[in-house]
Order: sequence, then structure tokens, then C-alpha cells
Amino acid sequence: MSNLVESLRAIKVVPVIAINNAEHAAPLAKVLIENGLPCAEVTYRTPAAEQAIRNMRDAYPDLIIGAGTVLTSAQVDSAIDAGVDFIVSPGLNPTTVKYCQQRGVTIVPGVNSPSQVEQAMELGLETLKFFPAGPSGGVNMLKALTAVYPIQFMPTGGVSPSNVHEYLDIPAVFACGGTWMVPNNLVDEERWDELAELVASVAKLFD
Repeated sequence: MSNLVESLRAIKVVPVIAINNAEHAAPLAKVLIENGLPCAEVTYRTPAAEQAIRNMRDAYPDLIIGAGTVLTSAQVDSAIDAGVDFIVSPGLNPTTVKYCQQRGVTIVPGVNSPSQVEQAMELGLETLKFFPAGPSGGVNMLKALTAVYPIQFMPTGGVSPSNVHEYLDIPAVFACGGTWMVPNNLVDEERWDELAELVASVAKLFD
């Protein structure tokens, strides 16, 4: 887990992607790699998720790939079979967490309160998603949580170019999840040049 966290810490932003057509996965991965964000969280919000992950993994073995919006053990199995490096869930489901632990895959579940952080710690977790970050109190809430708990966080939901640095300035934040550099319409319409500009602009925020 520590190697994964350090790799994501170096990248700083994890593109969160809903792919409608698995054939777009490899070209999108190419855009991400060539423009400074060599990672992707492919969400299970579309039926194409598993095949999209497979296509990314086959084309770019070194890409860091997470499966997002994972809600069931069956989706965990699907994501592992497709070749993911880690699992992300929107909430803290002990059943899903324990199943990931049994399968030997890293899970980063979502929390947004002290009680949920303590439940996660009881399950042996040290890395969590703060979600939805904006509606849950944003930077101030996350500062309050990190002042109390020895947890590393990946805030997602409401993170944007205007506030990403505020989140990343919190020492316990290892990366932020975001969707703004991978709009669905640009992916669906295969507008790779425009996507490349967006991804590069995000990478340049941290030069």
C-alpha cells in the first residue's frame, strides 16, 4: 500500500472516469500518460467499466489503475480480474472492505465523519477517501479530521483547479480525485486533443 500511496502522491491528482465505450479506454490512457497524469480511477457507474480496465491494462501495463464506485463483492472480483491496482468505494461498507482484504487488494473507502474514520481504523485501514469532500465541509472539515486521526486521505467530490492546492497543502492528503480534466462528452466524442490540453493543464498546476 505504501508504494501505491507514494506513487499517487507524486502524481497528486487521480482522474475519475466514467467510460461508456470500452474502445475509448486505451486512447484515453494514452492521453493521460503522455500529458502527465499516468493514473485512472475507472468507475463502475457504466457497464463498460470492466472491459475498459482490461483495455487500459493490456495497452499500458505500467498505468496505475483503480476501480471506483465499487459497491459489491462481485464488482471487486470483476475489477481484480481486469487488472486493477486498487479499489475505491463511495462509502464505508465493512463487508466490501473485508472482502478486499481477503482478496489481497487495496481498498480506499469513502468517509466523511469522525465515526466513519474510527470504524475504518477498526477494520485496519490507514488510507481513506474523503467523500463527498465539498458537501462534507471541504478543506476545514478535512483539517479537523487529520488533526485527530493518523489517516491519509484522498479527497474527491467538489475538488477543482480553484481549491486543489488547498487540499494538497494538508500533509495527510496524498492525492485528490477529480473529474474536471476528463469530461464525459470529450471522451464519448473522441476529442483527444482537447482532453490532452485539459490533462496537461492539470499536470502543470504542480510544476
